[in-house]
Amino acid sequence: MDDETVMDKKEIYDSEKIKVLEGLKAVRKRPSMYIGSTDENGLHHLVYEVVDNSIDEAMEGYCDKIEVALKPDDSVEVSDNGRGIPVSEHPQHDAPGVEIVMTKLHAGGKFDRKSYKVSGGLHGVGVSVVNALSKWLEVKVKREGNVYRQRYKRGDPITEVEKIGENGPSSGTLTRFKPDPDIFETVEFNYETLKKRMRELAFLNKGLKIVLKDERTDEEIEEEFHFEGGIVEFVNYLNREKEKLYPEPIYFKRREDGVHVELAMQHKTEAYSKDILAFANNINTKEGGTHLSGFRAALTRTLNNYCEKNKLGEDVKIRGDDYREGLTAVINVKLPEPQFEGQTKTKLGNSEMRGIVQSIVSEELMRFLEENPKVAEVIVEKAVTAAKARQAAKKAKELTRRKGLLESVDLPGKLADCSDPDPSKAELYIVEGDSAGGSAKQGRDRDFQAILPLRGKIINAEKARINKMLENKEIRSIISAIGAGIGEDFDPDEARYHKIIIMTDADVDGAHIRTLLFTFFYRYMRPLLERGYLYMAQPPLYKITKGRAVHHAYTEEEKREILDELGKRGVGIQRYKGLGEMNPKELWETTMDPENRILAKVTVEDGERADQLFDLLMGKEVGPRKEFIQENAKAATNIDV
Repeated sequence: MDDETVMDKKEIYDSEKIKVLEGLKAVRKRPSMYIGSTDENGLHHLVYEVVDNSIDEAMEGYCDKIEVALKPDDSVEVSDNGRGIPVSEHPQHDAPGVEIVMTKLHAGGKFDRKSYKVSGGLHGVGVSVVNALSKWLEVKVKREGNVYRQRYKRGDPITEVEKIGENGPSSGTLTRFKPDPDIFETVEFNYETLKKRMRELAFLNKGLKIVLKDERTDEEIEEEFHFEGGIVEFVNYLNREKEKLYPEPIYFKRREDGVHVELAMQHKTEAYSKDILAFANNINTKEGGTHLSGFRAALTRTLNNYCEKNKLGEDVKIRGDDYREGLTAVINVKLPEPQFEGQTKTKLGNSEMRGIVQSIVSEELMRFLEENPKVAEVIVEKAVTAAKARQAAKKAKELTRRKGLLESVDLPGKLADCSDPDPSKAELYIVEGDSAGGSAKQGRDRDFQAILPLRGKIINAEKARINKMLENKEIRSIISAIGAGIGEDFDPDEARYHKIIIMTDADVDGAHIRTLLFTFFYRYMRPLLERGYLYMAQPPLYKITKGRAVHHAYTEEEKREILDELGKRGVGIQRYKGLGEMNPKELWETTMDPENRILAKVTVEDGERADQLFDLLMGKEVGPRKEFIQENAKAATNIDV
């Protein structure tokens, strides 16, 4: 482990250091209050809570290896080579330390500032919540030359802490638990979800080795994550398929007032989107916070000062957004008492962190720029180009804000608006082609359904700056109809519709148009996805008739079921390749009627993975895209040949 993370190892970690804040009441009754949800996200959160205890040991310098194993019976085993949870009797609570940790909410060494100077845990709820929400849990502790074990059922101990053997000088904790199927919607863990988080933790904790095993299949899967380069390797990983503006990431770290600040950053050459990840005590603060605002302020001020000092970029006014264009950065802070805000507790609120991060980043970044003038020049050149594009985009943006724009802009096929002014009830269908747009206009419910037909394919948002995007009529039509602006100025509260439904043909061209629209919304109106406003219509694939009876099949499996029911004789099958093949009544009944339609909500579960996929599939690099298509071609379905 990094020497700077190793604390004073003379502090004795025993049961006396364990502090108890409250009991386990109501955890099973209201699990979502403690782990966010009882769906797949909440399920995986159980693993993160147990792993976080091991990470705490690693941050203190006592642990350098963690193993996570998915077992065939849907249980999970997490083991480490840390100090081992204390097993001696707690002086105030008349129970062994390990039992208190496992059965008392907010109990553990992290509440004693001497045992853990810095600790993680997404909500700080502790392993006791994992125990409460498990059908069973078993903990084994290797400590002081012995091995101890205790078992629990739905949070309650069913055995005493018993010595089961001797183990020599090694130490550590092994926790195995099986989530309670009475609590969770599913108890099947997703390997890829856990893999992403374990790799992330290994990046954030330089030198720590994390092994992930999947023992549920005939051929056991095992992967090891171990990065001596830490977050520098994280940035290299994020930029692995992109052209870099300069060869190596900028990196520095510093400790100040008990706070550890670490930053790695690198600009991409042709990319316009920014990927800035901020972490506090290993928690991905997706909503940002004071450490992120401190970094952004320092980046802008330092580069502005460098430009002024070296007389660079004098012909244009550069803003912070311009310096961040195409930037990939990982900011990693560790602090004694983090305060998290926001609905999902992923926003750092410690006010002092803004000043600390801003001061450290300003000093260290200026030192780097002065020592590496060539890198500084290319960063400024890219920012100047971005600033000029932004100014051109500003002029185009004014068009989208002008009063009465919907009447003045040449909307393809004209926007047919709905009569209900309430955005929460209003729906906007973005429809491929004038023919389908005409059918949709005739078949819709005019009270709450608006129709915006598009002609042809829109511009690829992944390959164009915003000024080029705004030169495209179809894009301007979408922006105008939604009425909430675009990009940095986008305000989801101003959206005129809370359901925006993309309706395209069920063929390759339709899929391409959907992808182009998804790319645009993700890059320039992402809050729509985060709020769950964006949907994809699911038109039927087949019309199946027998006599006067008409059936619609939305999948190949549904088609087979209908044919099995009707028999093959006298059956007519029509494969819909275009929405225009349906008359207004059919389009309403199959695709637009809220009572019958099928809508797929478009959400962002993994921003990092989404960024990579959009860049891979829609970006300028052909080689990685070709490789991806070759690797995944067998999984493709409903492809028109």
